Amino acid sequence: MRTVTSADGTAIAYDRAGSGPLLVFVPGVFNDRTTCAALAEQLRDRYTVVCPDRRGRGDSGDAIAPSDAASYDVQREIEDLDAVIAAEGGTAAVFGFSSGAILALMAAAAGSSITKLAVYEPPFALGRLTGSAPDGLPDRLAALIADGRPGDAVATMQLEGVGLPPEMVEQIRQSPMWPRLEALAQTVVYDATITRAPNLPTPEMARLDLPTLVLSGAESWDGVRDATKALPTHLARAHHVEVPGGAGHEIPAEATAKLVDAFLRDS
Repeated sequence: MRTVTSADGTAIAYDRAGSGPLLVFVPGVFNDRTTCAALAEQLRDRYTVVCPDRRGRGDSGDAIAPSDAASYDVQREIEDLDAVIAAEGGTAAVFGFSSGAILALMAAAAGSSITKLAVYEPPFALGRLTGSAPDGLPDRLAALIADGRPGDAVATMQLEGVGLPPEMVEQIRQSPMWPRLEALAQTVVYDATITRAPNLPTPEMARLDLPTLVLSGAESWDGVRDATKALPTHLARAHHVEVPGGAGHEIPAEATAKLVDAFLRDS
């Protein structure tokens, strides 16, 4: 594990392995650096793979106090990614997963040193997907965090931000994974901000002169697949590929690695 200091003084932890061109992974809501580890492992023979903990997760710090979670600005996480890229060579291809894919596109549009971009099922509100955090959700989540109610913040994000049915949320709440989710509770404010309405590709994203691979799982939710397939029409240099073999929203490492490797070598 390595660390780098972001612009606001936050320590960002990351795992680094392999050799070759730099490839950085940006996970989504409720994720830490282990989320993309299996995919990174598949690619380490050809690339230097870097899996960071986004701020507030795993071994990374967070300059934002729980009482001040509403002050979150996406620019801080763009600076975190920039710091990791700078520490490892200055330019990188980036793989973004779910809401982390939207963050990666935001970073590219803001001028981060990204050479190529692969995104797996970014939940834009396109097609039949109404995948945007409702107006006011980030503030309500921040209020729950400030009140010392992390479990309620997690459940609210699952219900309103992700769209899970109440019975599933209750099952998760009774499961052994719940304490780990509660430990990430403050970061749901961040992902709710990233995906807040209207949650559409921006004009800056549309103008990006950046080779972009848009991936969806063949067996993922209909709305997510529909939105992912629609995304390339909103980007200048993007194309969509469906990951075969029963792939859902969870990343199938081997099949996805083959597609990402081919894209990075050929584009």
